[in-house]
Amino acid sequence: MHEFASWYNGTHRHSALKFVTPNERHEGRDTAILARRKAVYEAARQRHPERWNGATRNWKPVGEVWLNPNRPSMVEGPENERIAA
Repeated sequence: MHEFASWYNGTHRHSALKFVTPNERHEGRDTAILARRKAVYEAARQRHPERWNGATRNWKPVGEVWLNPNRPSMVEGPENERIAA
C-alpha cells in the first residue's frame, strides 16, 4: 500500500488538479507549474496561430478539492431514475 500511496501522491498527475500531483499541490508548487504551462501554450499560440481556433487551455489553479466529496442524497424520480435531492 505504501508504494501505491507514494506513486499516487508523488507521480500521478490528477486531472482534477490540472495535471499536477497531490504533493505539488500540497506543497504550493502547483501555481508556478501551471503558470509555466500557460506561458508555453501562449507562446505556441503566438508562433502558430493557425493551429488554434479558440482560447488556450485553462491553466488557472483549481480551488478547494476533496478526495471523497459529500454527495447530495439520492431519491427515486420518475420512471425509477435516481436523482439528486
